[in-house]
Amino acid sequence: MAVTPPVCDFGAPWHDFTLPGTDGRHYRLADVAGENGTLVMFICNHCPYVQSIIDRIVRDATDLQELGVGVVAISANDAEEYPQDGPEAMKREAARHGFTFPYLHDETQEVARAYGAECTPDFFGYNAQGKLQYRGRLDSSARSAGPADARRELFEAMKQIAETGQGPQEQTPSMGCSIKWKVTE
Repeated sequence: MAVTPPVCDFGAPWHDFTLPGTDGRHYRLADVAGENGTLVMFICNHCPYVQSIIDRIVRDATDLQELGVGVVAISANDAEEYPQDGPEAMKREAARHGFTFPYLHDETQEVARAYGAECTPDFFGYNAQGKLQYRGRLDSSARSAGPADARRELFEAMKQIAETGQGPQEQTPSMGCSIKWKVTE
């Protein structure tokens, strides 16, 4: 079932974390924050919405890093129920697509809950002061990739944030698969 997260809560603070990456290192928010802003993405390996745009995500992340924007991807899905989203599969996914950013595993799902992540992909764009300025989609793609020349909404928004500290007032929410939450007793 497709999930659409809420619109941007402008000015909401980011949330610190320490999570293991596919490269064997542990990353804190300070390790990934960029001097001109930070993009925190919640993605996973098996979601068709993510898979339809994963190459565009890598393209835009690389271009944003060149603008001084820090980029990190986090997978918070229940890896026991969805082993294709577990650490070993994440490592293969990062290598297969040439991730230029850390890909972190949120096993406890505490980080995803702190951010209010609801779907994959879910993009949180922060300015240099750690204030939320973008919670929108990558582009017009959905379960399948949009046109090759689709407007790069995430990239344009993060570029604007890097240059001005402010995100666009008009944002279209992302859409994707729900995060696979662990069943609590």
